[in-house]
Amino acid sequence: MNETALTLALSSLCFVMAVIWGGPLIRTFRYFKIGKLIRVEGPDSHITKMGTPTMGGLMFIVPVAILTILFNITSVIGLDVLNKSVLLPLGVMIGFGILGAIDDWEGIRGPRRGLGMKARTKLIIQILLALVAAFMLKNVFEVPELFWPGVGMIVTLGYFYIPIAAFVIVAASNAINLTDGLDGLAGLIAATAFTTYGGIALMQDQAVVARFCFTVVGALFGFLWFNVHPAELFMGDTGSLSLGAALATVSLMTGRWWLLPVILIIPFSETISVILQVAYFRLTRGKRLFKMAPLHHHFELLGWSETQVVQRFWLVSLLFAILGIALALV
Repeated sequence: MNETALTLALSSLCFVMAVIWGGPLIRTFRYFKIGKLIRVEGPDSHITKMGTPTMGGLMFIVPVAILTILFNITSVIGLDVLNKSVLLPLGVMIGFGILGAIDDWEGIRGPRRGLGMKARTKLIIQILLALVAAFMLKNVFEVPELFWPGVGMIVTLGYFYIPIAAFVIVAASNAINLTDGLDGLAGLIAATAFTTYGGIALMQDQAVVARFCFTVVGALFGFLWFNVHPAELFMGDTGSLSLGAALATVSLMTGRWWLLPVILIIPFSETISVILQVAYFRLTRGKRLFKMAPLHHHFELLGWSETQVVQRFWLVSLLFAILGIALALV
Protein backbone atom coordinates (compact mmCIF):
# COMPACT_ATOMS: atom_id res chain seq x y z
CA MET A 1 0.00 0.00 0.00
CA ASN A 2 1.18 3.53 -0.78
CA GLU A 3 2.75 5.16 2.32
CA THR A 4 0.43 8.18 2.28
CA ALA A 5 -2.65 6.01 1.79
CA LEU A 6 -1.62 3.73 4.67
CA THR A 7 -0.98 6.73 6.91
CA LEU A 8 -4.40 8.23 6.21
CA ALA A 9 -6.09 4.84 6.62
CA LEU A 10 -4.51 4.42 10.06
CA SER A 11 -5.71 7.89 11.03
CA SER A 12 -9.29 7.10 9.99
CA LEU A 13 -9.24 3.71 11.73
CA CYS A 14 -7.96 5.27 14.96
CA PHE A 15 -10.72 7.89 14.80
CA VAL A 16 -13.39 5.20 14.49
CA MET A 17 -11.89 3.20 17.37
CA ALA A 18 -11.83 6.25 19.65
CA VAL A 19 -15.41 7.24 18.84
CA ILE A 20 -16.75 3.69 19.31
CA TRP A 21 -15.31 3.22 22.77
CA GLY A 22 -15.72 6.85 23.83
CA GLY A 23 -19.33 6.50 24.93
CA PRO A 24 -18.80 3.41 27.13
CA LEU A 25 -15.68 5.02 28.62
CA ILE A 26 -17.59 8.16 29.61
CA ARG A 27 -20.40 6.11 31.14
CA THR A 28 -17.83 4.12 33.13
CA PHE A 29 -16.20 7.29 34.44
CA ARG A 30 -19.59 8.68 35.44
CA TYR A 31 -20.54 5.44 37.20
CA PHE A 32 -17.36 5.53 39.30
CA LYS A 33 -17.64 9.32 39.73
CA ILE A 34 -14.27 10.08 38.19
CA GLY A 35 -15.07 13.76 37.73
CA LYS A 36 -13.08 16.97 37.47
CA LEU A 37 -12.78 19.29 40.48
CA ILE A 38 -12.80 22.91 39.33
CA ARG A 39 -10.54 25.52 40.94
CA VAL A 40 -12.49 28.00 43.08
CA GLU A 41 -10.30 30.88 41.84
CA GLY A 42 -11.05 30.10 38.19
CA PRO A 43 -13.61 31.91 36.00
CA ASP A 44 -17.17 31.58 37.35
CA SER A 45 -18.36 30.08 34.05
CA HIS A 46 -16.26 26.98 34.76
CA ILE A 47 -18.20 26.03 37.88
CA THR A 48 -20.79 24.29 35.70
CA LYS A 49 -18.05 21.88 34.59
CA MET A 50 -17.71 20.44 38.08
CA GLY A 51 -17.98 16.66 37.97
CA THR A 52 -17.34 16.30 34.22
CA PRO A 53 -15.47 12.99 33.68
CA THR A 54 -11.69 13.41 33.37
CA MET A 55 -8.72 11.12 32.58
CA GLY A 56 -10.03 11.20 29.00
CA GLY A 57 -6.51 10.83 27.66
CA LEU A 58 -7.20 7.10 27.83
CA MET A 59 -9.61 7.57 24.94
CA PHE A 60 -6.80 8.35 22.49
CA ILE A 61 -3.82 6.63 24.16
CA VAL A 62 -5.42 3.17 24.03
CA PRO A 63 -6.32 3.17 20.28
CA VAL A 64 -2.89 4.58 19.36
CA ALA A 65 -1.17 1.90 21.48
CA ILE A 66 -3.29 -0.92 20.04
CA LEU A 67 -2.69 0.02 16.40
CA THR A 68 1.01 0.70 16.90
CA ILE A 69 1.60 -2.59 18.73
CA LEU A 70 -0.41 -4.58 16.19
CA PHE A 71 1.62 -3.16 13.33
CA ASN A 72 4.82 -3.87 15.24
CA ILE A 73 3.77 -7.52 15.62
CA THR A 74 3.38 -7.76 11.84
CA SER A 75 6.95 -6.52 11.43
CA VAL A 76 8.15 -9.27 13.78
CA ILE A 77 6.53 -12.02 11.68
CA GLY A 78 8.16 -10.70 8.51
CA LEU A 79 5.91 -7.98 7.12
CA ASP A 80 7.83 -4.74 6.91
CA VAL A 81 4.97 -2.50 8.03
CA LEU A 82 6.43 -0.67 11.01
CA ASN A 83 9.94 0.11 12.14
CA LYS A 84 10.51 -0.53 15.84
CA SER A 85 11.74 3.04 16.36
CA VAL A 86 8.10 4.12 16.56
CA LEU A 87 7.88 2.30 19.88
CA LEU A 88 9.87 5.15 21.47
CA PRO A 89 7.26 7.92 21.03
CA LEU A 90 4.59 5.37 21.97
CA GLY A 91 6.52 4.43 25.10
CA VAL A 92 6.94 8.11 25.99
CA MET A 93 3.20 8.66 25.47
CA ILE A 94 2.31 5.73 27.72
CA GLY A 95 4.91 6.63 30.38
CA PHE A 96 3.78 10.24 30.68
CA GLY A 97 0.15 9.08 30.41
CA ILE A 98 0.61 6.83 33.45
CA LEU A 99 2.19 9.72 35.36
CA GLY A 100 -0.73 11.96 34.39
CA ALA A 101 -3.25 9.29 35.38
CA ILE A 102 -1.68 9.02 38.84
CA ASP A 103 -1.82 12.81 39.15
CA ASP A 104 -5.48 12.87 38.04
CA TRP A 105 -6.41 10.06 40.43
CA GLU A 106 -4.72 11.73 43.39
CA GLY A 107 -6.62 14.91 42.58
CA ILE A 108 -9.94 13.06 42.55
CA ARG A 109 -9.64 10.41 45.26
CA GLY A 110 -6.18 10.78 46.82
CA PRO A 111 -5.04 12.62 49.97
CA ARG A 112 -4.40 15.77 47.89
CA ARG A 113 -7.98 15.87 46.59
CA GLY A 114 -8.44 18.82 44.24
CA LEU A 115 -4.68 19.38 43.96
CA GLY A 116 -3.16 16.18 42.62
CA MET A 117 0.45 15.10 42.86
CA LYS A 118 3.00 17.49 44.36
CA ALA A 119 4.47 19.65 41.59
CA ARG A 120 8.06 18.88 42.57
CA THR A 121 7.47 15.13 42.59
CA LYS A 122 5.75 15.25 39.22
CA LEU A 123 8.53 17.35 37.70
CA ILE A 124 11.25 15.00 38.96
CA ILE A 125 9.49 11.98 37.41
CA GLN A 126 9.02 13.90 34.15
CA ILE A 127 12.73 14.72 34.04
CA LEU A 128 13.71 11.09 34.68
CA LEU A 129 11.39 9.81 31.94
CA ALA A 130 12.66 12.49 29.56
CA LEU A 131 16.31 11.65 30.24
CA VAL A 132 15.67 7.98 29.41
CA ALA A 133 13.94 8.98 26.17
CA ALA A 134 16.75 11.43 25.27
CA PHE A 135 19.41 8.77 25.89
CA MET A 136 17.58 6.34 23.60
CA LEU A 137 17.13 8.96 20.90
CA LYS A 138 20.87 9.62 20.79
CA ASN A 139 22.44 6.24 21.51
CA VAL A 140 19.87 3.65 20.41
CA PHE A 141 17.99 5.18 17.49
CA GLU A 142 20.71 7.70 16.50
CA VAL A 143 18.23 10.29 15.27
CA PRO A 144 19.44 13.44 13.45
CA GLU A 145 20.34 15.79 16.29
CA LEU A 146 19.56 19.08 14.56
CA PHE A 147 18.54 20.26 11.10
CA TRP A 148 19.17 24.02 11.02
CA PRO A 149 17.59 26.10 8.21
CA GLY A 150 19.93 26.94 5.38
CA VAL A 151 22.52 24.38 6.50
CA GLY A 152 22.73 21.36 4.22
CA MET A 153 23.92 18.97 6.89
CA ILE A 154 23.07 17.58 10.32
CA VAL A 155 24.43 19.66 13.20
CA THR A 156 25.90 17.49 15.98
CA LEU A 157 25.36 18.67 19.56
CA GLY A 158 27.52 16.10 21.31
CA TYR A 159 27.04 15.73 25.05
CA PHE A 160 24.64 18.69 25.08
CA TYR A 161 22.02 16.75 23.13
CA ILE A 162 20.69 14.63 26.00
CA PRO A 163 19.95 17.53 28.44
CA ILE A 164 18.55 19.63 25.58
CA ALA A 165 16.30 16.80 24.37
CA ALA A 166 15.11 16.09 27.93
CA PHE A 167 14.30 19.79 28.42
CA VAL A 168 12.33 19.86 25.16
CA ILE A 169 10.25 16.84 26.24
CA VAL A 170 9.50 18.19 29.72
CA ALA A 171 8.78 21.71 28.44
CA ALA A 172 6.37 20.53 25.73
CA SER A 173 4.60 18.19 28.15
CA ASN A 174 3.95 20.98 30.65
CA ALA A 175 3.07 23.51 27.93
CA ILE A 176 0.23 21.32 26.61
CA ASN A 177 -0.81 20.70 30.21
CA LEU A 178 -1.15 24.45 30.83
CA THR A 179 -3.14 24.82 27.60
CA ASP A 180 -5.68 22.21 28.66
CA GLY A 181 -8.16 24.54 30.32
CA LEU A 182 -10.96 25.07 27.78
CA ASP A 183 -13.19 22.62 25.91
CA GLY A 184 -11.37 21.40 22.80
CA LEU A 185 -8.41 23.79 23.05
CA ALA A 186 -5.54 21.41 23.87
CA GLY A 187 -6.91 18.68 21.60
CA LEU A 188 -7.24 20.95 18.57
CA ILE A 189 -3.80 22.48 19.03
CA ALA A 190 -2.14 19.10 19.62
CA ALA A 191 -3.86 17.61 16.55
CA THR A 192 -2.63 20.56 14.46
CA ALA A 193 0.92 20.13 15.76
CA PHE A 194 0.98 16.36 15.14
CA THR A 195 -0.36 16.94 11.62
CA THR A 196 2.41 19.47 11.01
CA TYR A 197 5.17 17.16 12.21
CA GLY A 198 3.58 14.28 10.31
CA GLY A 199 3.89 16.36 7.15
CA ILE A 200 7.51 17.24 7.97
CA ALA A 201 8.27 13.55 8.56
CA LEU A 202 6.79 12.65 5.18
CA MET A 203 8.96 15.31 3.53
CA GLN A 204 11.99 13.67 5.19
CA ASP A 205 10.87 10.19 4.08
CA GLN A 206 10.32 9.18 7.71
CA ALA A 207 7.17 7.23 6.96
CA VAL A 208 7.22 5.49 10.35
CA VAL A 209 7.16 8.77 12.27
CA ALA A 210 4.47 10.13 9.96
CA ARG A 211 2.25 7.09 10.58
CA PHE A 212 2.51 7.54 14.31
CA CYS A 213 1.68 11.26 14.04
CA PHE A 214 -1.42 10.72 11.93
CA THR A 215 -2.55 7.81 14.09
CA VAL A 216 -2.49 10.22 17.04
CA VAL A 217 -4.37 12.83 14.98
CA GLY A 218 -7.13 10.34 14.20
CA ALA A 219 -7.43 9.36 17.86
CA LEU A 220 -7.50 13.03 18.89
CA PHE A 221 -10.32 13.73 16.46
CA GLY A 222 -12.23 10.87 18.08
CA PHE A 223 -11.58 12.40 21.50
CA LEU A 224 -12.65 15.85 20.27
CA TRP A 225 -15.99 14.31 19.23
CA PHE A 226 -16.74 14.27 22.96
CA ASN A 227 -14.53 17.16 24.11
CA VAL A 228 -15.85 20.09 22.05
CA HIS A 229 -17.98 22.62 23.94
CA PRO A 230 -19.85 21.68 26.05
CA ALA A 231 -17.38 18.91 26.85
CA GLU A 232 -18.61 15.49 27.97
CA LEU A 233 -15.06 14.49 28.88
CA PHE A 234 -11.75 16.18 29.81
CA MET A 235 -8.38 14.74 28.82
CA GLY A 236 -6.85 15.56 32.22
CA ASP A 237 -3.13 15.25 32.89
CA THR A 238 -3.44 11.70 31.53
CA GLY A 239 -3.83 13.19 28.08
CA SER A 240 -2.08 16.55 28.22
CA LEU A 241 1.23 15.34 29.68
CA SER A 242 1.38 12.39 27.28
CA LEU A 243 0.53 14.47 24.19
CA GLY A 244 3.18 17.10 24.85
CA ALA A 245 5.89 14.54 25.59
CA ALA A 246 5.06 12.38 22.55
CA LEU A 247 4.97 15.43 20.28
CA ALA A 248 8.37 16.58 21.55
CA THR A 249 9.78 13.09 20.96
CA VAL A 250 8.48 13.15 17.39
CA SER A 251 10.01 16.59 16.83
CA LEU A 252 13.36 15.30 18.10
CA MET A 253 13.15 12.32 15.74
CA THR A 254 12.78 14.70 12.80
CA GLY A 255 15.70 16.86 13.97
CA ARG A 256 13.50 19.94 13.73
CA TRP A 257 12.62 20.28 17.39
CA TRP A 258 13.62 23.95 17.27
CA LEU A 259 10.33 24.57 15.43
CA LEU A 260 8.29 23.62 18.50
CA PRO A 261 7.95 27.20 19.86
CA VAL A 262 6.54 28.19 16.45
CA ILE A 263 4.25 25.21 15.85
CA LEU A 264 3.18 25.25 19.52
CA ILE A 265 2.86 29.05 19.65
CA ILE A 266 -0.26 28.89 21.84
CA PRO A 267 1.13 26.47 24.47
CA PHE A 268 4.41 28.44 24.37
CA SER A 269 2.49 31.69 25.00
CA GLU A 270 0.46 30.05 27.78
CA THR A 271 3.68 28.99 29.50
CA ILE A 272 5.28 32.42 29.14
CA SER A 273 2.12 34.05 30.54
CA VAL A 274 2.36 31.92 33.69
CA ILE A 275 6.08 32.69 34.13
CA LEU A 276 5.51 36.43 33.63
CA GLN A 277 2.49 36.44 35.95
CA VAL A 278 4.42 34.79 38.78
CA ALA A 279 7.49 36.99 38.30
CA TYR A 280 5.44 40.20 38.10
CA PHE A 281 3.40 39.21 41.16
CA ARG A 282 6.56 38.71 43.21
CA LEU A 283 8.34 41.83 41.96
CA THR A 284 5.34 44.11 42.58
CA ARG A 285 4.31 42.34 45.81
CA GLY A 286 0.84 41.31 44.78
CA LYS A 287 0.00 43.02 41.48
CA ARG A 288 -1.02 41.03 38.40
CA LEU A 289 0.20 41.46 34.84
CA PHE A 290 -2.73 39.47 33.42
CA LYS A 291 -6.23 39.21 34.82
CA MET A 292 -5.49 35.52 35.23
CA ALA A 293 -2.96 33.00 33.95
CA PRO A 294 -2.66 30.86 31.86
CA LEU A 295 -3.42 33.23 29.00
CA HIS A 296 -6.74 31.71 27.90
CA HIS A 297 -8.30 32.67 31.24
CA HIS A 298 -7.13 36.26 30.75
CA PHE A 299 -9.13 36.53 27.53
CA GLU A 300 -12.15 34.88 29.15
CA LEU A 301 -12.11 37.54 31.86
CA LEU A 302 -11.82 40.21 29.15
CA GLY A 303 -15.25 39.08 27.93
CA TRP A 304 -14.45 36.53 25.22
CA SER A 305 -16.68 33.46 25.32
CA GLU A 306 -15.01 30.08 25.75
CA THR A 307 -15.82 29.19 22.15
CA GLN A 308 -14.30 32.45 20.88
CA VAL A 309 -11.06 31.86 22.77
CA VAL A 310 -10.75 28.29 21.46
CA GLN A 311 -11.54 29.20 17.84
CA ARG A 312 -9.26 32.25 17.75
CA PHE A 313 -6.39 30.47 19.49
CA TRP A 314 -6.76 27.59 17.04
CA LEU A 315 -6.67 29.96 14.06
CA VAL A 316 -3.43 31.43 15.37
CA SER A 317 -2.10 27.91 15.87
CA LEU A 318 -2.96 26.99 12.27
CA LEU A 319 -1.17 30.05 10.88
CA PHE A 320 1.99 29.31 12.87
CA ALA A 321 1.82 25.64 11.87
CA ILE A 322 1.94 26.79 8.24
CA LEU A 323 4.89 29.01 9.12
CA GLY A 324 6.58 26.02 10.75
CA ILE A 325 6.25 23.96 7.56
CA ALA A 326 7.65 26.88 5.56
CA LEU A 327 10.67 27.10 7.88
CA ALA A 328 11.19 23.34 7.61
CA LEU A 329 11.47 23.73 3.83
CA VAL A 330 14.20 26.38 4.04
